[in-house]
Amino acid sequence: MSTAIKSIKSVVPLLDRILIQRLKAEAKTTGGILLPESAQKELNEGRVLAVGPGAVDREGKRLPISVGVGDRVLIPTFGGQAIKVGEEDFSLFRDHDILAKVSE
Repeated sequence: MSTAIKSIKSVVPLLDRILIQRLKAEAKTTGGILLPESAQKELNEGRVLAVGPGAVDREGKRLPISVGVGDRVLIPTFGGQAIKVGEEDFSLFRDHDILAKVSE
């Protein structure tokens, strides 16, 4: 029997994992031309929705996560664990997979 995730809020990352929603590419060019979905590139930028408590080192101490909820981050084009809730796609990445935090 399979279970379906009903809400993304029910997903709580463990250890050093981070739940990210990729940002969508602009559907309109600066000239006002609408682009079809097949012509839009997948961005390597996302928004952090939830973070785990952090990994544990050999001495049993928690290592803090380098990003927080609401941060914009750069993520690798490939990698992470994909999660689909309804029609929306999310990804789980480890803390060391995050490339950079974007300052707004």
